[in-house]
Amino acid sequence: MKEYDFVVIGSGIAGLSFALKAARHGSVAVITKRKGSDTNTAWAQGGIACVTSDEDSFELHVRDTLEAGAGLCDQAVVRTIVTEGPERIRELAELGLQFDEREIRGHRELDLGKEGGHSKRRVLHVQDVTGREIEETLLRELSRQSHVHLMENHMAVDLLTAAKLGFATEDRCLGVYVLDENTGEVETIRSDRIVLATGGCGKVYLYTTNPDIATGDGVAMAWRAGVEIANMEFIQFHPTCLFHAEAKSFLISEAVRGEGGILRNNRGEDFMKQYDARGSLAPRDIVARAIDAEIKRSGAKCVFLDITHRSPEFIRERFPHVYQTCLRFGVDMSKQAIPVVPAAHYQCGGIKTDINGATSLPGLYAVGEVACTGMHGANRLASNSLLEGLVVANRAEAAAVRARPAQKQKIALPEWESGNVQNVDELVVIYHNWDEIRRLMWDYVAIVRTDKRLQRASARLRNLQREIREFYWNFKVSVDLLELRNLAAVAALIVDSALSRKESRGLHYTLDYPQTDDRHFKHDTLLSRG
Repeated sequence: MKEYDFVVIGSGIAGLSFALKAARHGSVAVITKRKGSDTNTAWAQGGIACVTSDEDSFELHVRDTLEAGAGLCDQAVVRTIVTEGPERIRELAELGLQFDEREIRGHRELDLGKEGGHSKRRVLHVQDVTGREIEETLLRELSRQSHVHLMENHMAVDLLTAAKLGFATEDRCLGVYVLDENTGEVETIRSDRIVLATGGCGKVYLYTTNPDIATGDGVAMAWRAGVEIANMEFIQFHPTCLFHAEAKSFLISEAVRGEGGILRNNRGEDFMKQYDARGSLAPRDIVARAIDAEIKRSGAKCVFLDITHRSPEFIRERFPHVYQTCLRFGVDMSKQAIPVVPAAHYQCGGIKTDINGATSLPGLYAVGEVACTGMHGANRLASNSLLEGLVVANRAEAAAVRARPAQKQKIALPEWESGNVQNVDELVVIYHNWDEIRRLMWDYVAIVRTDKRLQRASARLRNLQREIREFYWNFKVSVDLLELRNLAAVAALIVDSALSRKESRGLHYTLDYPQTDDRHFKHDTLLSRG
């Protein structure tokens, strides 16, 4: 049995930031189900929102975040993350990350971007591949740490807790079962401080900007361990995903609109002014609903993002990744508008934590997109997610170091028992259920909802979960089976949360209750198995 002082599940900005700092205090295992760089972080194009300009202020950043969050942000959490952000950015720079700069009147300064919902330019970026550069910087630093073991191609199966093992002592996290994808064997790893940094759940929807790894693993594991889950009805749909049969949901960065890109319908009209005075730079929930309404009204398959009024030289320099990718699919964004549609992008809810990443289960922390700190409320302000990951990871590491329990007699952890199981005989069953979940979520639980659609989704998901549970106990575990199990659990949490909110707020919009109801629903949606 392996044992570590800290176990981090996930290798994005939040998980790696925690691991690098925890390595100063003990041994660290970083568990990731693909390569270390296969993360949501690596796909982030826009950048990190942070106050670094004299024209900006903490108060303005807090105000913009609260306004986007539609009344559900925790103001104290927002203020803490915003004000601690510059120090965390400085630490990234010390690791070698160089944000883009520009020359103004003979001196160099940060080239700050602007995105929807921001009143000032405050988004630090590295061209349009910010996340990839951050990921590479952190992984490079991690490789220099002798106390960190990066376990690639390992997938966490379930958390081990005192309650699950039948002990009458205070419930706490004791370890985790982990599938070694190379051998097919499940290992038991002991640690009294486990950090979930598994990212989001975009793959629960048919169309998403997320990589294939985003299957909601952390939320599902925490749910099965009895941990409190919050606000899962608030799934952010990115308004501008490249509409192309072969593009596999390529994200067109919001920074394109920040630099003057205009959304047009199939008649070439700038339609966003009909929905919001801020036009194409309105917050994402408003823009996504507007595009959805425009597509349904006109019968068109997409809308168009037009930045052709900017010079080709500017477009190629500012957006090299977006430009080259669009070109590969036959769209020259310097000469023609980009066809775009909304796609599932970011979960604003997740495992309920405090500002230090602590969950309702002692010994278990959650950081990054998998967690719900109160930062994002009912709708995330663009580019606040990487900032949250950095700040909360730093605070979680300090809290975890302080919170190490006194040395007591260790509870014996059972090894994994497969029992009398067999290899999966028909993978088609897994793939069919996977596709069914993603399609029903897209059709019934997407940008615009109704109780009738949600109830249909709920009934079908209950049946699917029974099928998957039977499959799980009768066949040998695999990555495909584990991801399917997690997808079904997270889909059900999203539906249950959406059904309980009888109003429209932020990212949750229902035709049955189109108004916001502050009297009855200005609070988090909390779910737990207890």
